[in-house]
Amino acid sequence: MIGQYFDGPGYFWGRPSAAGVSTTNPSGYDAMSSGASNLGPTSKVLIDEVTQRVDALRRANGDAPIPVDLVTSSASGLDPDISPAAAYQVPRVAKARGMTDAQVQAIVDRYTQGPMLGFLGAATVNVLEVNLALDGLLR
Repeated sequence: MIGQYFDGPGYFWGRPSAAGVSTTNPSGYDAMSSGASNLGPTSKVLIDEVTQRVDALRRANGDAPIPVDLVTSSASGLDPDISPAAAYQVPRVAKARGMTDAQVQAIVDRYTQGPMLGFLGAATVNVLEVNLALDGLLR
């Protein structure tokens, strides 16, 4: 599974991608260029990117705390999942689609997987599956 770029108000937004980001492909998610940005925590470029992402998320979702996975890319740059905390986007998506928060949350819950074997790793939400289900393409 490879992450995809979503930015509309009626869709869940996934982790940013650093894979193949260029002027002709600003969103990344290029499977041929999988990899991290290699930017360190003191990098001005990284700080500026994270600041821009935080600002965009605040404009779209209000002032709720923003989970780190929505402002930093994964090591591969292709992660299709977000944390359950990053699904705080439910109210924005519900409003844009004319749905209730409970209806959207039920879809998120359907495509949330717990840790492997119940204790290895963390729970994840598959953004692509959630967005396809919201579009009525998955049941």
